Amino acid sequence: MPIRPFLPRQAFNPDVISEMSEALKGACGELGLHLIDDAATRLVAEKIIHLAQRGIRGAVTLHTMAVEEVARA
Repeated sequence: MPIRPFLPRQAFNPDVISEMSEALKGACGELGLHLIDDAATRLVAEKIIHLAQRGIRGAVTLHTMAVEEVARA
C-alpha cells in the first residue's frame, strides 16, 4: 500500500514518497499489520511521515525508526 492516502496536503518529492511507501510496507510487515487503512497502520504511517518531515531519508532507516517509535508508544 502506498503511503499517499496518509499524505493529505503533504508535499514530498516522488523519490521520498517511494521510500516512505517501502518503509510503511516493511514496518507493517515487521509489526504483523495488514496494509489497510486502519488505526494501527495509520499510526505507523504518521510516524514515517513525521520522520520524513524531519529530513530522515531511506526506506530502511524510516522503517527501523518507525518500528522503534511504535514500540515505545
